[in-house]
Amino acid sequence: MKKTIGILACTLLMGLCGCIEDDFSTSSADVLAFSTDSVKFDTVITAQSTPTKQFVVYNRSKKQLRIESIRMAGNSDKGHFFLNVDGTKGTEFHNVEVRGNDSIYVFVESYLDEMNQNNPVEISDIIEFVTNGVTQRVVAHAWGQDVVRLTGDTIRRNTHFTADKPYLIYDTLFVAQGITLTLDAGATLLFHDKGAMRVAGRLLANGTQEHPVTLRGDRLDHVVGKIGFDIMSGQWGGVIFTPPTRRNELHYVTMSGSSIGMHVSAADTLTRALYLHNCVLHNSSSSVLTTGGAWVDAVGTEFSDAAESVVNFIGGKVNLVQCTLANYYLFKALSEPIIFVYIQDDDHVVDALKARFDNCVIHGNTTDINIGDLTGTNVLLRYCLLKSQGEDDANFISCVWKGDPKFYTEREKYIFDYRLRDESDAIGKGNPALCTPDARYDRYGQDRLARGTVDLGAYTYVQSNNE
Repeated sequence: MKKTIGILACTLLMGLCGCIEDDFSTSSADVLAFSTDSVKFDTVITAQSTPTKQFVVYNRSKKQLRIESIRMAGNSDKGHFFLNVDGTKGTEFHNVEVRGNDSIYVFVESYLDEMNQNNPVEISDIIEFVTNGVTQRVVAHAWGQDVVRLTGDTIRRNTHFTADKPYLIYDTLFVAQGITLTLDAGATLLFHDKGAMRVAGRLLANGTQEHPVTLRGDRLDHVVGKIGFDIMSGQWGGVIFTPPTRRNELHYVTMSGSSIGMHVSAADTLTRALYLHNCVLHNSSSSVLTTGGAWVDAVGTEFSDAAESVVNFIGGKVNLVQCTLANYYLFKALSEPIIFVYIQDDDHVVDALKARFDNCVIHGNTTDINIGDLTGTNVLLRYCLLKSQGEDDANFISCVWKGDPKFYTEREKYIFDYRLRDESDAIGKGNPALCTPDARYDRYGQDRLARGTVDLGAYTYVQSNNE
């Protein structure tokens, strides 16, 4: 009996072991499958490593496969793509085993040499797999972009930044007192982690509708899928204007993804510190604009999406004409209002705030302004759309209360577009007399006065084609 049980146990054990295919297939019909046919890095800054991409290599057969070689075919003399297989980094691997009905990950990193070109250069290479004599390929692809690198630089003479190549800024770029830094149309400034700009002199950005100036973080790849890193705040510091700065002008500038946004402080309001014309200040992990005792004018400008108040005005003089102030920030529950005004800051020596909001839209997933009753203050909102319910008085004049601008913004789809959809409550509700000559054309070139009425906010309504 014991002998019979022993034989049965051995038979059962052999049967179980037979379910696992430990031998290797040598058939050319048994090859690999891949989760993708290409690994794309989009735009890569040359002469620095990239974030890592990955893909999956599958063995769909029951038997094990021995991959004879995995290597970069070396088709590019400017591109270097490195692999990581089983925790080892290199460009070539041999005899990599994949169990039956199992898979392995292959990680890909890129380092592209400088191209000595202004425009991006397309680079591609082949990741080659040889299994059972069969060669299979996955394409590695990137666009290499040369940059001008600046590390803790101080601008000590009048300087132009051109649109030839992006400028990659590490640490803080400082514009010295009495010096003007001019950003030509189409110029791009990329800021590395914690990179920032501080201006004691003057900053002049000459962007245009066709060629805006861009200030953003240096992550040019995607968070996931087609969603770029420009939706992520806190990637870099911000832009700080400090006394004795004055007469700064920013035309058609798009600034996004910062930690502190744009800060403007001045000793007095006798000279304008900053003029914003058809700009976008978007997506900050604090506020997109903070002023302290300064004279700031903004025309046709979008202030959008911040973890705290979108704008903070501490004393000084502020005039906003045809502006959109919106907050649908993605990464935090909002508790601060869109506009935070400090009428008088007792902790600092500042002038009492004088603020004007004309033909503006103020809307979002939070309250409009921190002070509900502005009686006795020098804060005036004329022909503005507000989300809250209220009534006109000496400080709120001809406003659209409990209005819906019907933005194109869809947070769930990561779309942040603050133009006006059909049936927006902002259409035709502005006062043409408050639309100053420099506000006549919006950032997209639309004429605010073309229909004889004026829409509220930074963008003129254009009828949709969904008819």
